[in-house]
Amino acid sequence: MEVETPVSSDEAESGVSTPVGTRRSFFARVTAAISTVIGLSLTIPIVGYVVFPAFQRKKQEWVPIAKIDDLPVEQPKALDYTVAEKDGWLETKATKGIWAIKHSNDEVTVFSPICPHLGCGYKWDGQDRLFKCPCHGSVYNLKGVVQAGPAPRPLDTLPVKVENGELLVIYKEFKSGLADQTEI
Repeated sequence: MEVETPVSSDEAESGVSTPVGTRRSFFARVTAAISTVIGLSLTIPIVGYVVFPAFQRKKQEWVPIAKIDDLPVEQPKALDYTVAEKDGWLETKATKGIWAIKHSNDEVTVFSPICPHLGCGYKWDGQDRLFKCPCHGSVYNLKGVVQAGPAPRPLDTLPVKVENGELLVIYKEFKSGLADQTEI
C-alpha cells in the first residue's frame, strides 16, 4: 500500500518536489550555533572580569606591625604602618595607625585609633594614664572602657596574634556613634 504525501500547488505545477531543508540553510544554522557558543564563551569571562571585582569585599590579611620585645609593658604605644589596599580595580597605599598595649604575660591588646563616638582620633595621656578624645571629651582607661564622655561603647579592639616574636594585626574599621561594634 502506498502512502500519498500532500503536494503543494507549486510542486503540482512544476512537477518537481523541493526538499524541506537545503544544504545552505543547514550550514547557516550550524554556523549561527557555533558563533553563539564562541560568543558566549568569550562574553561570560569578560563580563565576570569587569563586574566581579565590584562585588568583592576587601581582603583582610594579617599584617606584621612590630617586634613584641619592642613594646613597653602596660604602656600604650602608637604604631603606624603602610598597607596596600585593593578595592575592585583600585590599588592604593595607606598609612594606618593602632594603639598596642603589651601586658605582663606577653599578651597584646590592640585598639583602633578611632574614637567610637564620632570617629575622631584620640591620644594617650601618660600623666593621667587615660586615653582622651579631644573632640567631645570621651575618656577611656587602659582596657578601653569608657570612663567619661558621650562615647556609646568601649574602644574598638582589633584581631591580634603573635608569631615568632612578631605582632600581627588585621586592621578593621567600625561605624562610629553606635552602641554595638559594627564593621564597615
